[in-house]
Amino acid sequence: MKSSRLLSILLLLQTRGRMTAAQLAEALEVSVRTVYRDVEALSTAGVPLYGDAGHAGGYRLLDGYRTRLTGLTKDEAEALFLAGVPGPAAELGLGPVLAAAQLKVRAALPAELREHADRISGRFHLDAPGWYADADDTPFLHTVADAVWNNRILYAIYRRWREPTDVERRLEPYGLVLKAGRWYVVAGPGPRTFRVDQILALTTSDSDEEFTRPDDFDLAAYWTAHQRDFHDRLHRSEAVVRLAPGATLARAVPLNGRPEPDGWTLMSVPIESIDHAHGEFLRLGTDIEVLSPPELRDRIARTVAELAGRYGNLLTGSGD
Repeated sequence: MKSSRLLSILLLLQTRGRMTAAQLAEALEVSVRTVYRDVEALSTAGVPLYGDAGHAGGYRLLDGYRTRLTGLTKDEAEALFLAGVPGPAAELGLGPVLAAAQLKVRAALPAELREHADRISGRFHLDAPGWYADADDTPFLHTVADAVWNNRILYAIYRRWREPTDVERRLEPYGLVLKAGRWYVVAGPGPRTFRVDQILALTTSDSDEEFTRPDDFDLAAYWTAHQRDFHDRLHRSEAVVRLAPGATLARAVPLNGRPEPDGWTLMSVPIESIDHAHGEFLRLGTDIEVLSPPELRDRIARTVAELAGRYGNLLTGSGD
């Protein structure tokens, strides 16, 4: 563990430049005292690593010093070849680049690690989109990706779900996110999130008209917070239901801690809307009873009555 941590300190300083002991400790998930000991070990080993005091201080490597990594661990090699998703790379126009990079890495690996990498590639294939969704039509994906990379301003006609549906938007694209086979662009001001497949028309600013990407913007952190906020806004209501033994329902929480005498369980379930819950609960058939809200219970009762009327002749044997 220590040798791996020492290597991580070298790589962090090599890629990020000056870092304080507190920053290194946070990145490595260790104590500041551990960082002090590791830095001392690196210095003793002859690594040209220096510490500067003061407000703008921290540790840094001697200018021009680079460590040469001559090998990967088995787990690192496996993870590297598992991480390459050819579909999204091809959509961004990077398919040949990814293939060439993987070929070079594979050729540089020792025989044992090459065997492990090939085993991963042959046994695991990542396919992000779901089965029942057609691939999104994203003719402007390459343009958006180029604007993200070069800090170009985008002028888009964007289709949203509420009126007026087609609106003009000026976007400062900070990053692209692929979620469940669908591309999203995170753009300022705001920032806000836009589906790339809902862009109807797009023009790019001239090369001399660029925006400044915020230095403190973290795409991964923003997306995590965005998803959390989305789910918080999505399930604003609650339903109380009874579930039959063995039946399960996502996000359901028991209300009394144990099943009732008949084996059924009283549950509280966050719901998005009456319409959405109506469809979701009907899928459980006779394994669920909705108690509240009253409008949801009444709507399901009406649906069941309509179904009984439609198929009742089959139950009585009077059908053809």
